[in-house]
Amino acid sequence: MDWPAFLPLFLTASVEWVEAFTIVLAVSLTIGWGAAMGAAAAGLGTLAALTALTGGALSLGLDLHAIQLVIGVFLLLFGVRWLAKAIARQAGLKPLHDEDAEFRETRATIGKGDWFAAWLVAYKGTLLEGLEVWLIVVAFSLHSQAWVSNGLVALLALVVVCVAGVAVHAPLRRVPENAIKFVVGAMICSFGSFWTLEALAGDVWPRGDWSLLGLALFFLAGGQALAAVLRAQSRQVAA
Repeated sequence: MDWPAFLPLFLTASVEWVEAFTIVLAVSLTIGWGAAMGAAAAGLGTLAALTALTGGALSLGLDLHAIQLVIGVFLLLFGVRWLAKAIARQAGLKPLHDEDAEFRETRATIGKGDWFAAWLVAYKGTLLEGLEVWLIVVAFSLHSQAWVSNGLVALLALVVVCVAGVAVHAPLRRVPENAIKFVVGAMICSFGSFWTLEALAGDVWPRGDWSLLGLALFFLAGGQALAAVLRAQSRQVAA
């Protein structure tokens, strides 16, 4: 088990699966649960095929440091995007993500199309949301080789979301998505910074893997401070 990756993987997957579940739920009310779940299964099957194909990347003779650099840069870009959205929402510059609104918009969209168009909405929704999970799983697994355990973490998050969603049979509106994105964004930025600098300069971190904790706290504190500054500026402009 790749324990350092467990929390960011589980939280990232949970947020993405919640959004995918919202789309599939909206589609199911138009074409039925059977067809909607079939579309979701097709999307997950595509992701599984991508994971299987990528699993042999290291066997191609690629340089480990080059891979580590690519992974580090990707995680930085991914983490900064999540962190920036979380900061903007916390500062009031961007509205919080509304699962109910997405549910209504999806139903309105598929209400204008035919059965196959609705099926494609569920398929693409599951595939695109799951693709972000897949990218994170691949990034962590290429570094640690913990393909099985990391994949199981993503599947665990999927099961938790599905069980919760089926239980309430409604969009999971109470998931603290912005707080999760803030924490995960900071954690992924810390992994990205750690691996990028390690790939470029070698073993430069004074505390080894423990430096990840310091980096995560740095990004969390910096994000909170930036959100507070932006919120104050926004209030001044409004006043």
